[in-house]
Amino acid sequence: MGEFELIRHYFAAAACARAGGEVALGIGDDCALLAVPVGEQLTVSTDTLVAGVHFPDPCDPYRLGQRALAVSTSDLAGMGATPIGFTLALTIPAADPDWLSAFARGLDAMAAGCGMRLIGGDTTRGPLSITLTVFGRVPTGAALLRSGARAGDLLCVGGALGDAAGALPIVLGKQLGESADAAALLRRYWSPQPQLALGQALRGRATAVLDISDGLLADCAHIADASGVSLQIERSRLPLSDALRAVAGEGALQCALAGGDDYLLAFTLPAEHLPSLREEGWSVHVIGRAVAGVGVQLLDAEGNAISTGDPGYNHFRD
Repeated sequence: MGEFELIRHYFAAAACARAGGEVALGIGDDCALLAVPVGEQLTVSTDTLVAGVHFPDPCDPYRLGQRALAVSTSDLAGMGATPIGFTLALTIPAADPDWLSAFARGLDAMAAGCGMRLIGGDTTRGPLSITLTVFGRVPTGAALLRSGARAGDLLCVGGALGDAAGALPIVLGKQLGESADAAALLRRYWSPQPQLALGQALRGRATAVLDISDGLLADCAHIADASGVSLQIERSRLPLSDALRAVAGEGALQCALAGGDDYLLAFTLPAEHLPSLREEGWSVHVIGRAVAGVGVQLLDAEGNAISTGDPGYNHFRD
């Protein structure tokens, strides 16, 4: 099967590849055409996932298709954007029909759940890697940034932390995963749900936002640095699921602090906006606050600063 036949058969024919909405022209020409409404800005983000680094190889291609698009789309949630579509650059060692069919189905399933359309890309032969560029739109001047946190803001997250990190030993075959708790963590790893609606609800409310990919401590440090404040995290207020506690035991806290792969939103919020968000039904957990200073501090129950340990994932750290 040649490159163009592969694209037509597995990707151009998928439901998510149909033009519509802001996608004036999708797959088939040299470029796609996007029509962004007047008064809105285009948001763009690119992620590359490499076999053996971002996911185990081999793994279930259907789950991989879901995960690949979800982790990229999560960046749109962190900006408060409405999704438009994505491009896919796929490098594969061979054109395996069963693998491609399953991967495309997983990709299409996540695209349907996120309101995303496949608008183009490329396929090449080589070691397995996946590069996705996602596109969204946001009202001009309303994008959520990392740089607006102010001393006195609450530090919040959009759900229970550490579940995907708790699943990693199971994914890597280092721990058995036959329990219902393990299955719950595996769902969080393979099929994270980008918090797109929460991101849009935070427009005009949150002062700084990002999605948690490299770990709570590492990502909060990005907000602190960009905003010129210190973020204090209260260890006792970290939301941990019962499934994580059951599977990870004493390691649950470190999973939440530095494990990464949560793809939940972390954000700073003036206290006056908290009641309305909760009244609207959003899952908002207050875990600390922004104060004058620099960096990130982890506090014990008495308010004393304690060691943070591993700060989170970094590709190029020795």
